[in-house]
Amino acid sequence: MFRIITIIFVIGMIIGFTINSIYAIFGITVENTTGGWIVGMAIFPLLYVLYKNRLQFSGFYKNDGQVKLSNRATAILLCFSVQMLTVAPLFH
Repeated sequence: MFRIITIIFVIGMIIGFTINSIYAIFGITVENTTGGWIVGMAIFPLLYVLYKNRLQFSGFYKNDGQVKLSNRATAILLCFSVQMLTVAPLFH
């Protein structure tokens, strides 16, 4: 449980900082707006895909129930996140 919480906070903050830096390059600010919330919500599917497809296999606990997401589920979640990141600057 500690590992999952750490992943959400640390990697989530790194992804959020990276996304805000990319927006800043284009002169867009989404902090303290509805767009900021949308960016935050877009990070969760990214973290879920990262965890289910990579990080769950890197720990010390091995289980037969550990399976990757299907290619279709991965594509849907990533497309949903990218769409949310694309429309986030439109919400002020």
